[in-house]
Amino acid sequence: MIFRLCCLFAGLTAVAAPAAETAAERFAAIRREASPAELYALLWALPKGGDLHNHLGGAGWPEVWWAIATDPQRNGGQVFYARTRFANAGTSGLNWRGRNLDHMLGVTIRGSSYDKLPAGVKAEFKALRDFTAEEKAAWMSGVVLDQPGEGRDEFFEFTWARLNELILDAHTVPELLVENMKRFGAEGLRYLEFQAPAFGMQDQNGKVLPPEEMAKRYEARLAQPDAVATGVTVRFLSTVLRFAPIAEAEIGRTYAFLDAHRDRWVGINMAGREDNDKGFPRRFLETYRAMRRQYPGIGISIHAGEVDEPNAHVRDTLLLGATRIGHGVNLITDPDTMLLMRANRFLVEINLVSNQLLEYTPDVTVHPFPEYLRFGIPVCLNTDDRGMWHSNMTDEYYTAVRTFALTWDETVSLGRASLEYAFLPAPVKAKLLAEYEAAVAAFAAKMLGADWRKTLETVKAEPSPYAKRTWKM
Repeated sequence: MIFRLCCLFAGLTAVAAPAAETAAERFAAIRREASPAELYALLWALPKGGDLHNHLGGAGWPEVWWAIATDPQRNGGQVFYARTRFANAGTSGLNWRGRNLDHMLGVTIRGSSYDKLPAGVKAEFKALRDFTAEEKAAWMSGVVLDQPGEGRDEFFEFTWARLNELILDAHTVPELLVENMKRFGAEGLRYLEFQAPAFGMQDQNGKVLPPEEMAKRYEARLAQPDAVATGVTVRFLSTVLRFAPIAEAEIGRTYAFLDAHRDRWVGINMAGREDNDKGFPRRFLETYRAMRRQYPGIGISIHAGEVDEPNAHVRDTLLLGATRIGHGVNLITDPDTMLLMRANRFLVEINLVSNQLLEYTPDVTVHPFPEYLRFGIPVCLNTDDRGMWHSNMTDEYYTAVRTFALTWDETVSLGRASLEYAFLPAPVKAKLLAEYEAAVAAFAAKMLGADWRKTLETVKAEPSPYAKRTWKM
């Protein structure tokens, strides 16, 4: 009898023994227990899918731009100059989108433009390669939001204008593209969908190149060994400035260009300050309907809801045919559209760092991102203009996981959604998704074990300047 009771007790004990922790449970424990540096390292190593909202011209860290602009092997043998002082009443004739730049320091131009300046104005410019350490630091600070009080006006009105001819240059931008592939690849990204400039790009003499020529230059750079070695898949969107007087015509020529280059150019976007009322979405309704009658299968991802006040811009942008919404910050004020997007075919491209620095959500803790995620609206994380924030994709994940206590499944869903909603052919998408799922499983097996702290010691995370500035990494 005693023997039988002992056997029964042993059996009950075996049944009641706790099961090994799941990846979800271990991730939650690490999130609670890890130091900021440990959590950052974990998320650095995390497979991350893709970045669907990335302005290539805004993706260059200042030190990357500097390296390209001062290296003749990477910039087509050019010398770039920037304005360092004002000492002459003469005018340069330089402008950015029609705005005179004669009262802005740090404006960067190529040598052929410098040669055309009046003699007195030339004296106010200096070759970047000849800058002092202090001048270099000032130039770099001028193309990133790194000072208190800098926000959307600094970003929209000054930062882009200072880069000026660097982001219009047919030599420097393909170099910037590959540099981003290398850096994103190091963070575990598999796919980049850049908003890449094709129209209006210039050679070293300032001559505007046909978009077909720019497309060839991108392809040539992507074929080089260092680009191929990144293992990162790249596709492009072409972007139209929404408040331009000729925006309708720009949409038309963009569709024609995309149709002729479908292997690499997969969709159209529209960008520009939404608080400029000339770019309201309904303005373009008939234009997009006309394009759809002529061109099938071109992806549409448009900035919408990146504005302070409530409005119907997200709803109206869906009406244009968009399946992805860039930012969508004020979607939270439109419950009917939230219901429309719930568990549906529409994705919101979330940009946490951008929205905070540009003061659309200055307090990131009240960002609507977790409401969208947990309400059932598909979302993914993106970097937007990472160069001008001095940030990376890990910063987006760290902000999201730390601020909103994301679960393992929620965190993994972000990378999965970025691939599911990519404008890719079905076979390419399936391959990337399979690779992502395999990488996530391998990550969980390796990084989410009981000895996770020891395992993290092998991770060589590279905190961004934004992370160092914001979280003291």
